[in-house]
Amino acid sequence: MSATAEGLPPTAPEPTPTDAPVPGPTPTGASAPAPEATPSAAYTPTVRTVPTRSRERASYDRQLVHSILDDAYVCHLGFVRDGVPVVLPTLFGRVGERLYVHGSTGSRPLRATGDGTKAPGLPVCLTVTHVDGLVLARSAFHHSLNYRSVVVHGTAHRVTDPEELRIALDALVDHVVPGRSADSRPANAKELAATAVIRLDLDEVSAKVRTGGPNDDPEDLALPHWSGVVPVRGGYGAPVPADDLDPSVALPGYLAAL
Repeated sequence: MSATAEGLPPTAPEPTPTDAPVPGPTPTGASAPAPEATPSAAYTPTVRTVPTRSRERASYDRQLVHSILDDAYVCHLGFVRDGVPVVLPTLFGRVGERLYVHGSTGSRPLRATGDGTKAPGLPVCLTVTHVDGLVLARSAFHHSLNYRSVVVHGTAHRVTDPEELRIALDALVDHVVPGRSADSRPANAKELAATAVIRLDLDEVSAKVRTGGPNDDPEDLALPHWSGVVPVRGGYGAPVPADDLDPSVALPGYLAAL
């Protein structure tokens, strides 16, 4: 199966869409400071956000981008360190038109984002991808995936303002399990000192989505090979309490609802 075949997303997916928005959970966490103007319904395409392949699958629809981000648990953060490209998987959360990415204060890339004030920040590329189906064609060349992806380009900055840091940390927790930040102990001073959060504004953004079945060549339609889509679905098992959990502590409603 070739990564360049029939629309397979590249390693760093070029984000994209369908005509209808993809459902996603409502963003969690406290609201960021109100923007000066209401954002438009779509992001403005740039040289970096227009894909070179399968342009018809690209979208700049704001609602679609948000839904793809909000459905993901892990993002991949790419940057250059000492002249070498690096990509790290990490947790993130969205608050309005900002993404907050979790890290450690000892992390070299996070230190490179500066102190959040005068430093130039760290140029990054952030991606998320969902695999929705395995597309099996009659020919090996046309095998593909149905997917939803988002790519964000920008400059990351360290969050240092105490109030923004609190909002960001709540968003990171609630992004994983909505409502959890209110049902757990907030970070103490020691934990905050060991935790770093970087901010990336949603400015240069695109989405990319593939849906539908295989695109077999007409001359291959009579071949005796199964062709179609194998849906890929996620799900949650029943919550397993910790061994040392007090039996009187009931399962929270937000977990029962997952």
